[in-house]
Amino acid sequence: MAVYVMEKFDKEQKIFEIADVKVGGQPGELPTVLIGTIFYEGHKIVNDHRKGTFDKQKAESLLNKQEEMSDLTGNPCIIDVFGQTSEALINYIDFISEASKAPFLVDSTSANERIPAIKHAIEIGLRNRAIYNSIDYNFNDDELNELKNLKTESAVVLCYNPLNAWPKGRTEILKGTDRAKSLLEAAEKAGISNMLVDTAVLDVPSIIFASEAINLVKKELGLPAGCGPSNAITTWRKVRKGMGPYAYDSCLSGACIVTQMYYADFTLYGPIEFAEKVFPACAMTDAITTYNARSIGIKPATTEHPLTKIFKD
Repeated sequence: MAVYVMEKFDKEQKIFEIADVKVGGQPGELPTVLIGTIFYEGHKIVNDHRKGTFDKQKAESLLNKQEEMSDLTGNPCIIDVFGQTSEALINYIDFISEASKAPFLVDSTSANERIPAIKHAIEIGLRNRAIYNSIDYNFNDDELNELKNLKTESAVVLCYNPLNAWPKGRTEILKGTDRAKSLLEAAEKAGISNMLVDTAVLDVPSIIFASEAINLVKKELGLPAGCGPSNAITTWRKVRKGMGPYAYDSCLSGACIVTQMYYADFTLYGPIEFAEKVFPACAMTDAITTYNARSIGIKPATTEHPLTKIFKD
């Protein structure tokens, strides 16, 4: 199937609402949710990554800029809050709770750091905004039980399959195989009601595999799906050196657009500093897709859509 042919999925497409942000649906119904990362490794606004101390004024400015671009384009935003330790994550969450009303990912490389942080977020009344990132093939029963006991509502399900990196392998690990446990069953066991499927980008070439997997997830399961092409662009050395001063910015926006052409419901676009560069390109892509979707009977499910917002004088 050529993805540039406008498609309406036969499978019912779920739409989840997380703190007033809607994600999912048929292609063209809702704009792509754009997720910028803050407090990431190497982020210059962070003074101590283990303790989670940072420049609050600069952090607030970055959050405000992302929300400004969201208001301008109609693309909803989520904050990816990354922390190396649970102590850092808890400090960041306390700040985010006051500085923004947007949903946020509770993101770390270890479940041992994420669980205390998601627990803290829920205990201070942020259950409807906090999104656990993520449930992946390394999950264990202790992690799932903790999430269930906390009554966690939302989580990213990362469908990286170490046994089969092809697009079909990513949907297989969601459903479960003889060699791999089902990630969807794991999320259900954890009591997760809002599942956002991340189809796992590993490097620049794999962006197309992750994008094709987005299409398969929506076609076969009807769940909101997306990915994070930004990490691949960030680690691509040549794009930063030897390809000109605009190479990184244009390739980052282009990578996000590729995922949208396969009907991504959300995209992790990387460092939150790039909001001004990514939002306009993604808004334009959403507007084009929605304009074409009318030809197969799909109408926007919101009045706050890029189709009207970015072309309205």
